[in-house]
Amino acid sequence: MMAMLLAAFPPWNSGGAAAMAQTGGLNQAGFEMYLPQLRAQALAAGVTPSTIDRVFPTLQFSSRTIELDRGQPGGSAGNPAIPPFAPYRARHVTPSLISRGEARYASNIGQLNAIGRRYGVEPSVLVAIWGHETSYGAVTGDFDLLNSLASLAYEGRRRDLFSEEFVAALKMVDRGVQRSQLKGSWAGATGYPQFLPSVYLRLAVDGDGDGDADIWNSQADALASIANYLSNAGWKPNVTWGVPVSVPAGLDRAALGTRLVAPRCPRVHERHSRWKTIGEWRRLGIVAQNGRWPADHEFASLLEPDGPGQTAYLLTNNYRTILDYNCSNFYALSVGILADEIAR
Repeated sequence: MMAMLLAAFPPWNSGGAAAMAQTGGLNQAGFEMYLPQLRAQALAAGVTPSTIDRVFPTLQFSSRTIELDRGQPGGSAGNPAIPPFAPYRARHVTPSLISRGEARYASNIGQLNAIGRRYGVEPSVLVAIWGHETSYGAVTGDFDLLNSLASLAYEGRRRDLFSEEFVAALKMVDRGVQRSQLKGSWAGATGYPQFLPSVYLRLAVDGDGDGDADIWNSQADALASIANYLSNAGWKPNVTWGVPVSVPAGLDRAALGTRLVAPRCPRVHERHSRWKTIGEWRRLGIVAQNGRWPADHEFASLLEPDGPGQTAYLLTNNYRTILDYNCSNFYALSVGILADEIAR
């Protein structure tokens, strides 16, 4: 979930992450000097004084968060080589993830079908995102979100992003979420779906009818919240995310290049062809490997993640909603493939 936002605010990268975390006065004393600014922002945003008074004395600078943030690969100048998809797929569509996903799909089928009817989203995709994000809740992260988000805001390179997420986390506390529940990744993602605090406030829902959107403990709440996210992002009911295809050797790929420039994550979208209907792709000699074509009138783009001669994919609008969740072609492809395996 956080990858999309980090792509919009890319970090720079150089050696010695631990040493870098100590530069520029980044320490508890400097952190405490910054906190009044963050406190004022929270008050201006409507966070209750009681929450602010309760939380701010407990905040601690997290040097480990800064090390992890600054240690991210930043890429090289120009166009770095794109790695093959196959190794990523092997790591993220494993027999274990498939079998555990099948078990959770079966054990939650009643709730999943109800959620699917409510939001119009394919239930197996919900389970696949849950599996991809947190291994079905087994790995959700143990960073204190408020400490990490405040530390990232203090560090300053993406202050607007992280200070707003910190304030959103305080608003979660205002809503009754316990501070002890606010654990997750170093970058602020939390719960089974790995929602950022702002996403939780906007899209987390109650899926089990107890009046609480508990994405940390309730599978139904987490799955319904993922469904609400995808629906809000534009998921089209009763349409697959995509289909694996074989491409004829003589396909004129140069004639299929897209002229569109995506407003977000353009390098992810530029790998896709222009949009054509499924019927048009079929007339170009594209063959569905699983025999399950979307309707001929549906639009799709072509992506060849491992280049010509390897499995390619025709991707519908619903694939774009998975990209909205995490703006990575490899992520979205592996979610779709895992979903297909779970529902097989």
